Amino acid sequence: MVSQEHKERLLKLAREVQNNAYAPYSNFRVGAAVLLENGEVFAGCNVENASYGLTNCAERSAIFAAVSKLGAARVKILAVAVVNDHDAPCSPCGACRQVIAEFGSEAVLWYQGQNGIQESTLRHLLPDSFRL
Repeated sequence: MVSQEHKERLLKLAREVQNNAYAPYSNFRVGAAVLLENGEVFAGCNVENASYGLTNCAERSAIFAAVSKLGAARVKILAVAVVNDHDAPCSPCGACRQVIAEFGSEAVLWYQGQNGIQESTLRHLLPDSFRL
């Protein structure tokens, strides 16, 4: 179960790490934090590139940091928080949803919606995720 305390901790960390974003093209800084089943938390920010296709979203940056440190077998995502520096509606993109599904098909997600932080589940946001 993911508690209110977890939610607040993840949102706070995501807000902190968004300041590290490299966003010279969009000027849209995004931060994300992921809570794993083992209690560890990883954070990431967006890193843009002049060749837009090479840009990496905050959510994937956080997940890739977890995989790099722990190994994929130990990365089981319980929750993800995503914020941005414009307080603009910003749910995870399709690529990020698919990566979250790879490591946390039952994850809870918090992100900036029209009227503040919105809560959803990965199953709601990506009901038919790709599986091999």
